[in-house]
Amino acid sequence: MTGLTTHVLDTALGQPASQMRIDLYRINGAERIFLKTVYTNDDGRIDGGAMLTAQEIEPGQYELVFFAGDYLRRTGATLTDPAFLEDIPLRFSIADVTAHYHVPLLVSAHAYSTYRGS
Repeated sequence: MTGLTTHVLDTALGQPASQMRIDLYRINGAERIFLKTVYTNDDGRIDGGAMLTAQEIEPGQYELVFFAGDYLRRTGATLTDPAFLEDIPLRFSIADVTAHYHVPLLVSAHAYSTYRGS
C-alpha cells in the first residue's frame, strides 16, 4: 500500500477513537492549504483506506489536525476548562511518494503520541 493513512486509539479507554474529526493540510512555505476533512470509523481508521493516494501525494510537508477535545468530551473524559488538549496539529514531511506513510495518534485527556507506522 502507498499513500497516507492514520489510525486513532484512545489509550485511556483502551479502544479505537471513533468519530474523531481530522483535517488535512499541505504546507507550502508560509501557506497552509486545506485538502480535506475526514472522520474516524468505529475502528479508529478512515473509511476507504488512504487519506491521500499515491496519485494525490506530492513531496513536501503536511499537517493533520486531530480534534481531540471534541472527541474527549463525547466520551465523558474528565477535562479542565479549557481542555488541556483541544486540537492536536501534527506536521510531517513526505519525501518518497511511492512509500506508505502511516501517521497514527495515541490520545488521552492529558497526553498524546505519534510515530511513523507501517
